[in-house]
Parts: sequence; C-alpha cells; structure tokens
Amino acid sequence: MNRTTAFPVLVVEHEADAGPGLVGERLDAAGVELRVHRPWQGEALPESLDGWAGLLVLGGAPHCEDDTAAPWLPRVRELIREAVEARLPVLGICLGGQLLAHALGGRVVRRAQGPEIGAVPLRRLPAADGDPVLGAVSDGMPAAQWHWDEIERLPPGAVPLLAGDDCPYQAFRVGPRAWGVQFHPEVLAGAIACWAASEESDVREAGGDPDRAVASVRAAEPRLRAVWGAVAEAWGAVVRDARVPVRDGAARE
Repeated sequence: MNRTTAFPVLVVEHEADAGPGLVGERLDAAGVELRVHRPWQGEALPESLDGWAGLLVLGGAPHCEDDTAAPWLPRVRELIREAVEARLPVLGICLGGQLLAHALGGRVVRRAQGPEIGAVPLRRLPAADGDPVLGAVSDGMPAAQWHWDEIERLPPGAVPLLAGDDCPYQAFRVGPRAWGVQFHPEVLAGAIACWAASEESDVREAGGDPDRAVASVRAAEPRLRAVWGAVAEAWGAVVRDARVPVRDGAARE
C-alpha cells in the first residue's frame, strides 16, 4: 500500500494563520496524508471528492455565509454536502464546524456577548459515550477557543456531543462519519498569541481580555496537546477504517 495515495484527506484552509497545526501533525503521524488547498491564495478546490478519503475544513475569520469576503465558501458547502451524502469522514473545525452545520440546514449567528476566547472547559453530553472520535474526552476538559460566531441551531439529525456554559454546541456529529467542533483542537498557545496580537483592539473593545486568553491556553497546553492530539488520531482511524485500499492506489468503501 502506498500511504501517499491510499488515504488522502482534502484540507480546506481559509487563511494563512489557520493551518492544520496539531491535528495535522497527529494525522500525518497516524499515516493519513493531508493535501492542503488554499482557496484564499487562488487555489481551486476539487470538482468532486472522488478518490478522497476524507474532508478536513479548518477555521477562519469569515462568517460561514460571507461569500463576498470568501468567495470559495459556496464550493466548500457543496463539498461538505457531497461528503456527508457519500458517508466520507468529515471534520469541521470552528468555521469548518459552522459550515458543516449551515450546509446541512443549521443556523450560525454572530455572538451577541462578544467573542469566546481562551481555554474553556467543556461539558460532556450523554451521546458522547461510545463516539469513535470524542468518546474519550472527559467532562471538564478545556479546549482552545477563538470565535465571534456560533451555531444557534444544529442541522436536522445532528447529535450534540460536547457543550459549554457560554456556547451550547461545542461538538456534534452528523450521520456516522461527520463531526463539527466549535473550538480549536489544532492550536496551542503560540497560535492563540498570534490571533490575540492581530485582533487585540477588537477583542478589548468587545470586553475580552486577550492576554488572559493566551495565558489560559498556555497553562492548559500539556492537556490540550495530549487530549486533542488523541482526538485527531481517532478521526484518522475513522478515515482509515472507512476506506479499503485497492491495487492502483485509489480507495473505495
């Protein structure tokens, strides 16, 4: 089996400072090849998902319906719907999770209370028991947050898995192989510090404390690395288990 062709995952990156990070590192180590597409640089997204083993949609600043600021978003929503219909493994992170919800009939809104930032503890919901990706996440586990929008309503049939006191839909599953998360399992303190520096004035104007956010993520970093790295590996296992390599290097269910 040729690893570079057996399990290729399409990664949609929306901006320069929001790459796959820790999630990408752990997927690569688990034998899943990431092929990053950067439509913000003018790179075209694939015409279909034929031959792909999974879809990873990363975070970014645009609202999930802001097709003017990010004109590639309609195509991303189409890819998400195609992937879910084909039962292809999907992981949507922050904006990616919002796109997953919106593309399937949910609703995403601007947070009236301002951004949620920093390391925030999550509540485990009963449906997380036995979930192949998030089932091992314990109650109270912190997650790195940096979002101005949030999911107000999940799409029909979605199963909430993790919640927060300030943001109800922190993780959910749609069908057997699609997951969306509101938080950032891919980032550690360095990325949060960069975002805090670039958005400091907006965050402070909205009543947030970027310095405190960075400090909280830095303090939680060992746990973030261990737990969310393991979650990335668990999603990678779903990708591998969902596909059967064939001799020409393509893959099929």
